[in-house]
Amino acid sequence: MSILFNRAKQIEAQIEQFFDKISDAGLIFSAGINNYIDGDYEQFQTRLKDIKKHEGAADDLRREIRYQLYTKMLIPESRGDVLGLLETSDNVIDTTKIVLAHFDIEKPKIYPFLKDGFRELTKASVESLTNLVRANHAFFKNNDIIRDYIHKVFFFEHEADRIEESLNRTIFQSEEISRLSEKMQLRDFVASIAGLSDDCEDVAERLSVYSIKRSL
Repeated sequence: MSILFNRAKQIEAQIEQFFDKISDAGLIFSAGINNYIDGDYEQFQTRLKDIKKHEGAADDLRREIRYQLYTKMLIPESRGDVLGLLETSDNVIDTTKIVLAHFDIEKPKIYPFLKDGFRELTKASVESLTNLVRANHAFFKNNDIIRDYIHKVFFFEHEADRIEESLNRTIFQSEEISRLSEKMQLRDFVASIAGLSDDCEDVAERLSVYSIKRSL
């Protein structure tokens, strides 16, 4: 059952659109990283432009939802939780944009022996994001199934941590990468991709608290 009243169907639709923007950003992020790894820089630029548009649209939706919730005095008992969820979820889509932008600015060299690791790390972080979006949708539609999605967010965040450590060991033990500065740059990019799953975990932890409050 929705936590929003019938007279707030428009806002409910906007919230759905907001989370759909985050889901789309995850798909674009994954495609963009893989484009970069494959050396398809033209498609990468397209993904970067797309993700900036999605981030801007998500910001507009978040601000409009916040305005509507306050001016129409809707769900006063849950308003703070809803707004907190929107604000922290917005950090996730911000991260997808920032990471792709950093790839565009610094243009790190992804060595062939690192490509599979970067792909696996990206996949784990995006899986964390995908399940966060599902959990967010469940919070507004069916609170009973939210725990399963939150569990998956945590699972894929731990997977991302595992892959991050493995990639860093490979990077710093490699003799093919001769300069320490280059190893440190690659480490930072590994951390930035894994950081997406960390952001998802932060939102999931907050969402878990909100879900428990609703069930009391």
